[in-house]
Amino acid sequence: MKRKTLVSRFLSLCLLMVLLLGWHIATQVDSFDASAHTEDELMLMEMNGDVIPDPENQGQYILNGEKTTTFPGPLRVGKKIIEEFSDPFHKKGTNDHGIGWLIWYTLNVFAMGFLVAAFAGITLGVLIGLSPTLFEVLNPFLQVLKPISPLAWMPLLLYTVQDGKATSVLVVFMAALWPTVANTAFGVNNIRTDYLRVASLLQFNWFRRLFTVILPGAAPAIISGLRISFGSALVAVVPAEMLLGELGVGYNTWIEWNNLDIAGVIFTILVIGVLGFILDSMFDRVAKVVSFAE
Repeated sequence: MKRKTLVSRFLSLCLLMVLLLGWHIATQVDSFDASAHTEDELMLMEMNGDVIPDPENQGQYILNGEKTTTFPGPLRVGKKIIEEFSDPFHKKGTNDHGIGWLIWYTLNVFAMGFLVAAFAGITLGVLIGLSPTLFEVLNPFLQVLKPISPLAWMPLLLYTVQDGKATSVLVVFMAALWPTVANTAFGVNNIRTDYLRVASLLQFNWFRRLFTVILPGAAPAIISGLRISFGSALVAVVPAEMLLGELGVGYNTWIEWNNLDIAGVIFTILVIGVLGFILDSMFDRVAKVVSFAE
């Protein structure tokens, strides 16, 4: 198994190298023929930053490889990564914070929204699932609310709380709430009757039955709901920050786009992907600890 894992990782690394090489070749800057343009055209292109004077040939111009009108290659993105992580915790103004701070702001919003939604969702789901009648009555509403995009709630939430950060937290909350409620209610409602019979024979009180029989028995469904909620919340926090103008990784994507720094946009996308991968791996470890195999 270990050897198979090493081979898979080696093949993934090889694929990454191939993709980077293809990206580099596809984004090479073409040669520039200055003689095909008039002096006025060359002057305008220089003012726009499309060309720069050739240091080796006086009076000639070359294409500006750093100009963002050309799609950046992996070398420029790599340079951007080094530049950003060389001073990740700087604060040079209201909107000029290092990538370390931006990641911290995003994690704060995500953690507050997801943890509150997980607690509220599990509690509400257990209460609904314990009553078959209540489950049958409310389940259609849960199925309607569950697929609604959390961003659809954002105008209403912003109008209600009138605060950008609080709205971001509530958007994450709405993204994580309904899948958790629905899966928890389903898991509790469909718990094996053998477990309940044993608890009844042992004369467990309500709280002991809840924590030793019902929650462990419904754990697979609860974990499944939390996993869906986790992914939805992580996807929701980035566009919420972009649209609400709140400091964070999502907001940085919008700032880089406004600055026409495509390398910065790609860098932020990579940060989002790596951050999501790390958080998902952490969730997997926690899920394995609290779940069990029958």
